[in-house]
Amino acid sequence: MNGLQLIATGGALPGRTITNDALSRMVDTSDAWITSRTGIRTRHWCTEDESAATLAIAAARQALDRSGLAPADIACCVCATLSAPDATPSVACQVQAALGLPENRPALDINAACSGFLYGMAVARGMLTTLGGQYALVIGCEALSRLMDPTDRSTCVLFGDGAGAAIFRLADTTFALTLGARGSDVLHAGGPSREGSAPITMDGKAVFRFAVDALPKCLHTVLDETRLTLEDLSWVVCHQANSRIIDHCVKALHADAAKFYKNMDRHGNTSAASIPVALNEMAEAGLLKAGQKVSCIGFGGGLTWGGMLVTYSPLSHCQLSQRVSALK
Repeated sequence: MNGLQLIATGGALPGRTITNDALSRMVDTSDAWITSRTGIRTRHWCTEDESAATLAIAAARQALDRSGLAPADIACCVCATLSAPDATPSVACQVQAALGLPENRPALDINAACSGFLYGMAVARGMLTTLGGQYALVIGCEALSRLMDPTDRSTCVLFGDGAGAAIFRLADTTFALTLGARGSDVLHAGGPSREGSAPITMDGKAVFRFAVDALPKCLHTVLDETRLTLEDLSWVVCHQANSRIIDHCVKALHADAAKFYKNMDRHGNTSAASIPVALNEMAEAGLLKAGQKVSCIGFGGGLTWGGMLVTYSPLSHCQLSQRVSALK
């Protein structure tokens, strides 16, 4: 067994909803300016009592509840984030404690920025194949509002907070995963070791050029590896950075725009959380159906990029019954 199936999702959004009009009272911008350039209309920011960790716990608990599995079934927990509230304990360890996951299983954070959820899947798959187990919990969570300069209109209008979680099953199935990186500071956020830790800065034009190159390459790679075509996919879920990036690639691919899910109008750019938040929204809305093949494409800070092709396969009542019987 060397592939992964998506069996359940969960999500969590923080309590503050920030509209473009609200931002226009903070910086020199307008709803029309933001919407026309990004497609973003609202985003969610953490309240004082919320963090990337509290959101991750809520999203993970929801995914576990929906999966029909027990905490003991989870063989590893991987959390992708660049905005963890603490250097240690990691967000993944906080999730392990909150959900009562087994103590003899690995739990760790990774940072690949906006590609983090896909990197997390790769790490989880590797741990399942080397350490054993069948089910992995992978989370993407961010509190980017804590890293922003609220006076920089080029960045403060883009980013939001949130968390998405997914449970994957190791199985013999159609699956592909590609990852890559090229060190560059065109998208940068200072860390705690830097004096006067710098907020998020970005060379927007350079990031756009990178994204519109990376997105179709990742998609073609996973399609070629599985010998499928774009027509075989039910959905393409890209990192929700900017509507114009996705629109540009849809046009270049001569693709059906309806297959490319978008939600940045409601959430903005939530970095590592954007893909799992989108998957969870789709599952909740009934857009994801059992047996559908989905490609997820990430690109962002690092620079990093990644692509995945996975089948949505929630566990049936029969499978859950067999699992319970095996435990008796």
